[in-house]
Amino acid sequence: MREYLFPSGCGSCTEALFEKEDAYYGLCADCRDFLYSVLVAEKRCEICGKHLISEKALCLSCRRTEGTVCDSDYSEQIVKLKVLFPYTGKFKSVLGAFKFGKSIAVGNFLTKCLNHALESFCKEDAGNTVLVPVPPRPGKIKEQGWDQVEFLAKRLRKTGLLPLHRCLKRLPSKSQKELDRQGREKNLKGRIICIKPPPKIAILFDDVITTGATLDACAAALLEGGASKVYGVCLFYD
Repeated sequence: MREYLFPSGCGSCTEALFEKEDAYYGLCADCRDFLYSVLVAEKRCEICGKHLISEKALCLSCRRTEGTVCDSDYSEQIVKLKVLFPYTGKFKSVLGAFKFGKSIAVGNFLTKCLNHALESFCKEDAGNTVLVPVPPRPGKIKEQGWDQVEFLAKRLRKTGLLPLHRCLKRLPSKSQKELDRQGREKNLKGRIICIKPPPKIAILFDDVITTGATLDACAAALLEGGASKVYGVCLFYD
């Protein structure tokens, strides 16, 4: 009824959503099928999670490292990173509908995608892994009205796949948007701290990764606080 009276449309192609499942996920069946096919079918680097353009198991950058995420892209402190979609085209529209359009329905679909990515981590360290959301910048909720990562955290907790532990806090700092990697690292140095004992095996998760400076700072705080291993999962990579 809402879609008939106040149509929001597909978060990717803007087509009207009249089917129950389409409205629940905020995406039409065609766009959902396309996104999910990319999620499950395309080859990815086993370390940093980016899409591969060759038949190798690792991307060119990660072949130069020894079992950790490439320092030039992300962080040596994260054992393995999974990134689901590139921040381009249809994918960019989906994130925009969720993050800036505050589409809870699209959030339902992204939660489903995150669960798919997290299942492999459960197999690797069964019974020991705990989800840790990346903390928001102070003032973000007041400025934007919500924290999209916290929304996903609540949805993921309801699925019961992995326990959730909010043990990180971000102290006041500048926005990361206009800074390069070096500037982002400097901006966050010492600004993310553990306010509770971290889990031994943590899976950091965020919506978008650009330079990896935020995940790097979070991983450093977890390891310093006593974690023995840190993984990472992000919905989109820029």
